[in-house]
Amino acid sequence: MSEQQHLLFELGSEELPPKTLLKLSNALLNNIIQGLNAAELTFTASKAYATPRRLAVLIENLATAQPDKTVEKRGPAIQAAFAPDGSPSKAALGFASSCGTTFEQLERLKTDKGEWLSFTQAVKGQTTAEIIPDIIRQSIAALPIAKRMRWGSFATEFVRPVHWAVLLFGEQVISTEILGLTTGNTTLGHRFHAPQAITISNPQAYEAALFNEGKVIADIEQRKAIIRAKAQAAAAAVNGSAHIEEDLLEEIAALNEWPIPVTGNFDPRFLELPAEVLITTMQTNQKYFPVKNADGGLLAHFITFSNIESTRPESIQQGNERVVTPRLADAEFFWTQDRKQTLEQRVETLSNIVFQEKLGTVADKTLRVITLAEAIATQLSANTDYAKRAALLAKTDLMTNMVGEFGNLQGIMGRYYALAEGEAAEVAWALEEQYFPKQSGSETASSTTGQILAIAEKLDTLTGIFSAGLIPTGDKDPYALRRAALGTLRTMIENGLSLDIPKLCALALEQFPHSFDKAATQNAVVEFIFDRLKGYCLDKGYSADEFDAVMTLAPTEPLDFMQRLAAVKTFRQLPEADSLAAANKRIRNILKKSDTTPAEIVGELVEVQELQLLAAARQSAQDILPLLAQHDYQATLNRLAGLRNDVDAFFDNVMVMTDDLALRANRLALLELLSAQFLTCADLAKLQS
Repeated sequence: MSEQQHLLFELGSEELPPKTLLKLSNALLNNIIQGLNAAELTFTASKAYATPRRLAVLIENLATAQPDKTVEKRGPAIQAAFAPDGSPSKAALGFASSCGTTFEQLERLKTDKGEWLSFTQAVKGQTTAEIIPDIIRQSIAALPIAKRMRWGSFATEFVRPVHWAVLLFGEQVISTEILGLTTGNTTLGHRFHAPQAITISNPQAYEAALFNEGKVIADIEQRKAIIRAKAQAAAAAVNGSAHIEEDLLEEIAALNEWPIPVTGNFDPRFLELPAEVLITTMQTNQKYFPVKNADGGLLAHFITFSNIESTRPESIQQGNERVVTPRLADAEFFWTQDRKQTLEQRVETLSNIVFQEKLGTVADKTLRVITLAEAIATQLSANTDYAKRAALLAKTDLMTNMVGEFGNLQGIMGRYYALAEGEAAEVAWALEEQYFPKQSGSETASSTTGQILAIAEKLDTLTGIFSAGLIPTGDKDPYALRRAALGTLRTMIENGLSLDIPKLCALALEQFPHSFDKAATQNAVVEFIFDRLKGYCLDKGYSADEFDAVMTLAPTEPLDFMQRLAAVKTFRQLPEADSLAAANKRIRNILKKSDTTPAEIVGELVEVQELQLLAAARQSAQDILPLLAQHDYQATLNRLAGLRNDVDAFFDNVMVMTDDLALRANRLALLELLSAQFLTCADLAKLQS
């Protein structure tokens, strides 16, 4: 056998859960790689395979054995190794025995810290064939399976019953037991097209053997690409394009080993329903790709995928059409019934839903959000009537049949029903945009009222849950407070909204009637939000020291914070930046060591350099005032950069801590004037050179 061989492991089972197939596949690969690395077994490449009935891993050019090692063991110190009569002590004899040798074979290890008994032993590496079975068993045991199952009379557990296992190293089978199965070199193909056993001659032949003999496309990414292409081709045949969302594409790939497209149709009358309703019905219930026209509107067609190559595809088409019709009819019924009652008429029913035990009902939450939304709208000089109206209706679509059936349509249906009832478009859109951004990187609310409602709703949840003592810990965040905090920040920053986080949190907390420490809770919420801001800034390419430079000043408006941060990032690219940052640190250190710092200069300074710096500092103090008033931090820092030469000259020629106490006081006052200017935008001393 050569020093490297390819390794193949495949576990065959009943149909695996489609929504977690890719997660299981990636976890299995990562677990095996971790096991190989821990065992010091080298390889050059790896790949995972996943189909509805199998998980497999291919490791290329895997070492056939661990490297041999020399192990040095340290025993007792020399002074403890001998009895008074010079014979070996019990500690020395015990150490020799533990090493499987005699006292005479032990060596002495000398270091600058002392001398000990030692034993050096050559350890031959185990073969890969000996190690792999345990690595695979441990990798399977560590898979993220929420609920394992047992079957028949077996004691083994897995996400689904298992039926076969392949373990090949080169052309040789590593025979072992995996989940009660004895490993071999035979797999099974497609359940219907190729149910016979298929022999895998070597790991590299696996993918081709399954495709050619088994009617199985083992690579899930390849299946996704095939499904996408075939769906678009099928849609093009009916003059449309397939509406493909990645989550559904992945799920369909996880349901099919040999995907065959089937085009179906439905009654065009259903096109009168909101497009999102039809899309949700087809995607969620039926796993269909909707078909759109060139303008983005829906066509009365869908694309589904069959896992068999039928001789009568029209039967599959007709079956799917029969199934989808009652689904669409249900949606049509919900649409009709829901509009018999207005959203405003549903407000009272919100008192029947408990939001959180200490925070009351959704009706209570609605009243709090109205107050917050009005305050935010007032601060932004926005339409307060729109903000209050949107806040009043914000959660009413939760009481509709449609949202009861399709929870993901909350907000969307609120918009449709509000428009149908004649509400202002700004209000209607806000009902949907209150949930924006829906996920990381997705768009924030575009309408002003939507932005106001999104911020008010999220801040009420944040402050309320914190006041109830349910602060997120570790990876536990049942109320999605991290997402709410980041959404609040993004809405403010990306839409240019100047809003004060502590003040809004204080207003929100005032509305909760239960007993809690308002000051401590406000501090905790504000700290939590600004922790999220740090992650946001690092993701945007800002450095930790740039963030800390601004954070030291504790700006309370996220928009203002980002304006300062952008200015600091640009400033540090200037040639004066390092020198001024170093000077600022020096100034701060000097001021810290002085007992008192006079508020102003009394009398005269004597050195030319300090007189020049004083004049320059007074002039810059005047120059930056209007810039700061306009939040023009970039121009402010550029102006301060002009002080560099005078600052450098001062420190090169002037002794601040002179024995002349009056002169020392004046020089400290000059440094205080400079320090105050350097702290107007950020703490430049925090910048690392």
